[in-house]
Amino acid sequence: MGHDQSEREGLQELLPPLSAHEATLEAARCLMCYDAPCTHACPTHIDVPKFIKKIYSNNLKGSARTILEANLLGATCSRVCPVQQLCEGACVLNADQKPIEIGRLQRYAMDYAYGKNMQMFQPAAATGQKIAVIGAGPAGLSCAGELAKRGHSVTLFERRDLGGGLSTYGIIVLREPVDVALAEVRMIEQLGVKVETGRELGVNLSAEDLRSKFDAVFLSVGLGRSPSLGIPGEEHILDGLEYIEWSKLDTVRVPLAHEVAVIGAGNTAIDCATIAKRLGADRVTMVYRRSENEMTAYPHEYDFIKKEGVGFYFLAQPVRVIVEGKAVRALECVRMSLGSKDATGRPAPMAIPGSEFQIPARQIIKAIGQEKPVVAEKLGLRTNHGFIAVDPHFETSVPGIYAGGDCIRARGAASTVMAVEDGKLAAQAIHHKLTGNSGHERQNHG
Repeated sequence: MGHDQSEREGLQELLPPLSAHEATLEAARCLMCYDAPCTHACPTHIDVPKFIKKIYSNNLKGSARTILEANLLGATCSRVCPVQQLCEGACVLNADQKPIEIGRLQRYAMDYAYGKNMQMFQPAAATGQKIAVIGAGPAGLSCAGELAKRGHSVTLFERRDLGGGLSTYGIIVLREPVDVALAEVRMIEQLGVKVETGRELGVNLSAEDLRSKFDAVFLSVGLGRSPSLGIPGEEHILDGLEYIEWSKLDTVRVPLAHEVAVIGAGNTAIDCATIAKRLGADRVTMVYRRSENEMTAYPHEYDFIKKEGVGFYFLAQPVRVIVEGKAVRALECVRMSLGSKDATGRPAPMAIPGSEFQIPARQIIKAIGQEKPVVAEKLGLRTNHGFIAVDPHFETSVPGIYAGGDCIRARGAASTVMAVEDGKLAAQAIHHKLTGNSGHERQNHG
């Protein structure tokens, strides 16, 4: 079933771009703090007062370069970063007035640079070193770009048809349109990185090839599919990441339903609920086996989805999909109570016997996290709780193989900006290992 124009417009980017006048006024509010807390709060340590001051003085190229020197994926991060918890949350103006809209100002500078197709960097002289990067998500793009700037020959292997990772496939259009992610991939290519799509380790890319043809390898393989719920009728449940992907790349394939249940309470689950609601569902219900206190979604995302009119069943565990013929009719759940803390540090949910109930649903979507990376086994790498184990320099247990991004994030929340910083720091470590230089030397600017 297709979608009409109004429904598609409901999935357009949520925040409009700032006008030149709005950007100048907002930049003028910045106090240009010395040793600014916003810069410390940014995982990539963008010099926020510097880039904002350059916007105020109408030096937009200089502003964009300040951002990109710290974060090659500044356009993505300006849209998807949880700025409320990071830079804007640290803004000194929080105490008595509205914090500076750092994310939107960063987007303003980035949109200007991409709109003018500006080349910010010229690669250093060729080193003769060859590096393979596996996975073209944020960590891989960041690492590849930083290594190319330093004069290394970099080949980026991506199993999907398009680069960008979750920025392309898994972040809802309301936060980041596909074109933004793909423009960043092109920018990395313009630095000299060779991108080969449709190449997957263990399928048409062998570990032997990597060892024999490259001086170092960086793994940025992300995570796998959503884990199985192991309940009857699960074959009728849609995978949340596939659902988001369809909404970004193939809206005709997004199935419509008037009653939708979304299993999970993280940011991906909220994205799925948002899509369903904006494509015309009358009732969207999120189902979570713990309470709202244990939700993994950002607080501002939770506030957003409540305003969208989405309902919630907390302390409810799905146990069966009720199907009539081939049509989904309801999600059967059991009520839960919370016990002592489990391995995640959160109260363990326990089923209350005989408390089963049904949530009417014509469509059920699961967004309950992702499985651990499988590449570690193929390469004989040590793991940490299923994630790839790395040392402080992002090197794995096999010398010359490095890793970063979600595939190493055994502790703490994974995010795009942390993956970008992983890639940047890993590039510095690889450069130092291959050349003996620290990797912090200033790059040539175009």
